[in-house]
Amino acid sequence: MAEVIISEHARAQFEYRGTNEEEVIAAIGGSAWFSAGRGRLDCRKDFEFEGEWNGRPCSRKQVRPVFIEDTGGVLVLTVYTYFS
Repeated sequence: MAEVIISEHARAQFEYRGTNEEEVIAAIGGSAWFSAGRGRLDCRKDFEFEGEWNGRPCSRKQVRPVFIEDTGGVLVLTVYTYFS
């Protein structure tokens, strides 16, 4: 797999959105990539999550990094998470 570089913006979102670098790298390395428009790509990976998020119980977390790929590797621009 190509080198994954996390932008400052994406890294700043980790705590706020409930994810981390390891999950983002796992999503990029273990999921199909799709066009996210404007030359960007995204992918999605589900993780078990037995806990509370924003005051409600959740058993699953989906991590969705948005990134670009070039010859230098993959640059993660931002990351979204969805809890259910």
